[in-house]
Amino acid sequence: MTAAAPDPALVEALVVANRILYDQGIVDGFGHVSVRHPARDGCFLLSCSKAPGLVTRADIMTFGADGEAVDGDARTGYLERYIHSEIYRARPDVRAVVHSHSPSVIPFGAARTPLRPIFHMSAFLGTGSPVFEIREAGGNTDLLIRSRALGAAMARTLGSHAVVLMRGHGSTTVGASLEQAVYRAIYAEVNAKLQLQAVALGEVTYLNAEEAALAAATNDGVMLRAWALWRQRIGAIE
Repeated sequence: MTAAAPDPALVEALVVANRILYDQGIVDGFGHVSVRHPARDGCFLLSCSKAPGLVTRADIMTFGADGEAVDGDARTGYLERYIHSEIYRARPDVRAVVHSHSPSVIPFGAARTPLRPIFHMSAFLGTGSPVFEIREAGGNTDLLIRSRALGAAMARTLGSHAVVLMRGHGSTTVGASLEQAVYRAIYAEVNAKLQLQAVALGEVTYLNAEEAALAAATNDGVMLRAWALWRQRIGAIE
């Protein structure tokens, strides 16, 4: 391993993150998760274009700050790798990014009802969940983030939040660690499902700002308990 090569343990964790997200129903044949490269400034690790549930260690590629593969790696990358590159560029605090089309979240990107924290496990939503309207950034498109310009526009909408919804598309979550980004992607979907159920019952009481901040801090301290369980469920990886 050279000085510029990623830690094999981090590569394995990224593979595990792909498998967990698939096992938890957050991604299917589509979606992706990345993590910052620890030894190459501006670079990040992301699988080649492959269904997340099938990703192996050998599929992990290194991409530069422009969203293009480095070191002459000619394998096909995800079309929307610019989601990752532009968020990393805009948010030095972000260490990992998850992009998914989890089904319960999608309605909140299309309707006027904001996604808000309905229970303590999704307290990270207390800072807001802005909606990226791609028409404002690129006119009529296929709704994919195919360029750095679109990625930068989406990163601006994300701002300092943990989640950005993408109208007609899905969502992107970020975290200070791979485990936190995965946790947030999973519990954004859980919260969306519960919120849809609660709204059907009548007026909903959401977490207020102080409750959300306190609960989020507690969850950040114990989230590895969930990661350990999710990791056990997926078994051995290649």
